[in-house]
Amino acid sequence: MEEKYDSTRRGAVSFAFQLRQFVQYPVVTSFIAGGVAGAVSRTVVSPLERAKIIFQVQGPGSKVYNGVGSTLVRMWKEEGWRGYMRGNGTNCIRIVPYSAVQFSSYTVYKKLIIDTSGQVSEQIQTVQRLTAGALAGITSVFATYPLDIVRTRLSIQTAQIAQGPQTQKPPGMLSVMKTIYRTEGGLRALYRGIVPTTMGVAPYVGLNFAVYEKMRELFTPDGRKDPTAFGKLASGAVSGAVAQTITYPFDVLRRRFQVVNMGQGQLGFQYNSVWHAIVSIIRKEGVVGMYKGLWANLLKVAPSMASSWLSYEMTKDLLTKL
Repeated sequence: MEEKYDSTRRGAVSFAFQLRQFVQYPVVTSFIAGGVAGAVSRTVVSPLERAKIIFQVQGPGSKVYNGVGSTLVRMWKEEGWRGYMRGNGTNCIRIVPYSAVQFSSYTVYKKLIIDTSGQVSEQIQTVQRLTAGALAGITSVFATYPLDIVRTRLSIQTAQIAQGPQTQKPPGMLSVMKTIYRTEGGLRALYRGIVPTTMGVAPYVGLNFAVYEKMRELFTPDGRKDPTAFGKLASGAVSGAVAQTITYPFDVLRRRFQVVNMGQGQLGFQYNSVWHAIVSIIRKEGVVGMYKGLWANLLKVAPSMASSWLSYEMTKDLLTKL
């Protein structure tokens, strides 16, 4: 009996050791830490994320939602705290694999592309970081894009953009996905807007990683390997703000294409291509139309990316020390 107990104990210890080795593998560590970072960051800024999406898909003739503060107040009055979290469950289901794939694939691409021997200049290493980040962004987009469309639809489902107040219970994630698949063109419909999304995400993720690593170096005190928690927060906030501001018009295009078939055109826009969308938005709404929701986005991006990078680094450190 005692021998059987010892055998079971040795097996459990061996399994625990193998599991720890697996978790500490760099790609696996980045995958887990990236998933945690995505969930934390999106939940923190969920109200501002929904406000941004509402602004982006509000057509040229609609002024129902105007101003970040008034929109947040309106969401609270009409839907309570659930209005702030509308679509966040789906968003977390999307962002966990999205962020996990993004961070882990960056680890892979960085190892393949970046020369760490010190033989290349800092400018070349910056370009290599941008390239690795861009490839990581493209990989994560293709892996999770259908969930992004569903999240966008759920975010505006109860907002008064194309129609009046709704009394029916908002549909669930699977219901929305099935409806899109059955009525809007199958699998192709679930990837509508993938072109402008990729055009925006590739440079955004590249800039985010490259700027973060540069800011991380600047915030690291002399004689230390890593910056303080505040330094990591500040680095994440700066990297997110820079990347989002430069690539924001692509985000607007992505949202417009994701909801273009909702409400039979009642949203006030229909587009045939990315170029047609750009020309139509600028003609009807001015250049400012390409930056709708930017203020709400900037308000959320600092705490979002700051919390994302900090939670990523903390989780990664914790897993490494197991």
